[in-house]
Amino acid sequence: MEELKEKLAEILEVEDLDTTKKFGDYEEFDSLAALTIIAMLDSDYHQSMKASDIRGYESIEAFCNAVLA
Repeated sequence: MEELKEKLAEILEVEDLDTTKKFGDYEEFDSLAALTIIAMLDSDYHQSMKASDIRGYESIEAFCNAVLA
């Protein structure tokens, strides 16, 4: 899970990713960040997801758990 968190922190351009927050809580989360996350999920985790799915998670931790399940 740490690797996924590091990738998300890099995409969101933050030092410390608070996984209790939602993606929308970060002002750095915009349509480009969502597209970058979608591309990373496809290439690194062989999963597809829509931006609305990403925004719908109650926390970044819940997102990570779903991706790694």
